[in-house]
Amino acid sequence: MSIPQKTYKIIGLMSGTSLDGLDIAYCHFEKNNKTWSFSIEKTASINYTSAYKEKLKNTVNLEASKLLAFHNEYGNWLGDRVKEFIHKNNLEVDFIASHGHTVFHQPEIGLTYQIGSGQHIANTCSQKVICNFRANDVALGGQGAPLVPIGDRLLFGNYDFCLNLGGISNISFENNDKRIAYDISPVNMLLNYICKKINLEYDEGGKIAATGTINYNTLNQLNALAYYKLPYPKSLGYEWFEKNVISIIEGTEDTVQNILHTSIHHIATQIATVIKNTQKRGTQLLITGGGAKNDFLIETLRHELQSVAKIIIPSTQIIDFKEALIFAFMGVLRDLNEINCLKSVTGASKNSCSGVVYYPS
Repeated sequence: MSIPQKTYKIIGLMSGTSLDGLDIAYCHFEKNNKTWSFSIEKTASINYTSAYKEKLKNTVNLEASKLLAFHNEYGNWLGDRVKEFIHKNNLEVDFIASHGHTVFHQPEIGLTYQIGSGQHIANTCSQKVICNFRANDVALGGQGAPLVPIGDRLLFGNYDFCLNLGGISNISFENNDKRIAYDISPVNMLLNYICKKINLEYDEGGKIAATGTINYNTLNQLNALAYYKLPYPKSLGYEWFEKNVISIIEGTEDTVQNILHTSIHHIATQIATVIKNTQKRGTQLLITGGGAKNDFLIETLRHELQSVAKIIIPSTQIIDFKEALIFAFMGVLRDLNEINCLKSVTGASKNSCSGVVYYPS
């Protein structure tokens, strides 16, 4: 008698560095002959209000007691959103896997911190919760980032490269049977910062950037940043952007159109350099994240990578919810006590099974 195939029914939560909002993805996972398959059944994107966005952005400056209080408050907020999502869609759920929202990411001093208390999420939505996926890897000497590559390997392994264009760009690929992945450059973190100068949240489709011209002095300064010469494993956070990039942008006397245009070329140059240096020509490059909808950025990347790599833009659902999907999948691996953090990616002393489990009270 054959054993029925187990379907894992998980809700993944993702809030990224670009502060767009909360992504919720209800996903099904099955394993058949060591091969995983998935489907994204229901999704929701909840935009942060301007006030809440500012609150999240300024958490880095809060004193310890207020930060910890907001950690709990944000956990309740996440739990409420999950409860509403489950009720609206009448879902049967095994557990919630939450990335949280990153406040501090300084692995060089052994620190990564995501707010969104797992116990508060669990109590508010009456569901088991797995979260805090990064801290254990950092405790093992790793970067705690990027974590998505385990999903790239097991769910999207038919692509040569997986590139995510979120607040930060990161890339993932196989090299000599090892998964390699690291952060390349700021993307929406940089573009959205510039857009605020003209009271816009973002440059839709890169239309404003497309009207500009390159400021070569600024481009050269951006391309000369020391991070780009560092070997991997390596990762970026908002603190790095604040310390190294903002001064270059603020020191540029030029139009917003030209600064955006220049920044797009900077981003495309850094990504293309990585791909040209790591793989043979004619490979497939899967692009996801909000930046995949920036037509001017994609057009610039296609130009940089012509005859080097074929750019694949998947469905809008995959573009928008791939990270939430993969954190849901990381939760499944944690629940099964299987490896979900790769030392070849993060530089940790060993592969690990990361994530902390909370049960509702």
